[in-house]
Amino acid sequence: MTVYFIGAGPGDPELITVKGQRLIRSCPVILYAGSLVPEAVLAGNSAEKVVNTAELNLGEIIALLRQAHECGQDVARVHSGDPSLYGAIGEQIRELRALDIPFEIIPGVTATAACAALLESELTLPGIAQTVILTRYGTTSPMPAGEQLHDLARHRATMAIHLGVSHLPAIVGELLPHYGADCPIAVIHRASWPDQDWVLGTLADIEAKVAAKEFRRTALILVGRVLDPGAFAESALYDATHRHLYRPGND
Repeated sequence: MTVYFIGAGPGDPELITVKGQRLIRSCPVILYAGSLVPEAVLAGNSAEKVVNTAELNLGEIIALLRQAHECGQDVARVHSGDPSLYGAIGEQIRELRALDIPFEIIPGVTATAACAALLESELTLPGIAQTVILTRYGTTSPMPAGEQLHDLARHRATMAIHLGVSHLPAIVGELLPHYGADCPIAVIHRASWPDQDWVLGTLADIEAKVAAKEFRRTALILVGRVLDPGAFAESALYDATHRHLYRPGND
């Protein structure tokens, strides 16, 4: 028996790995985070038990996993996006290890990747940004020392900010001194879902644009100069004069 932590992707039921889909369709028990995972992701399953864990606490979830283990049943534990990012799987894994219950993590498409695709953007461009910072805006759960937004903003890297749209004015205030008022920023609501929507602006005008859309939750913020389709250096990868193992050139 194995508990499979499966990344369901950002919302579109087709944005799941083949392995993840196969396990969902074959496991006799499915526990899924119904607040963020659409039921369409579970289509085609033949499970004996399907449980929406949105209203359950950690103890109740572990009790279900333990029950399945005692019955020798594999479990598809389905999380949104990629379970290694803000998936709260660490605490579940700690409990499973204590109970000697085997588990495996199946990666998924991240919300950040879905947002970049929607914006038709590459998040790392030569001469502009070669680093992507994935973070969240700390409110009720404080950020560790050195990870406050103003600390990360000093790098001026491409940044994906989770759980922050309701605090957009404060976020803009912390980003402005480092990125500048003309820096592009996008707020994407429910990327890849049927009702997906987004706005693209600058740090100077994004608050008004988001207020007009009335985005209040389930939105990701992307900020960085890579969102500007203007000039940037070309990479060496496809440069005709650049030689490498697969394109050594002719002497």
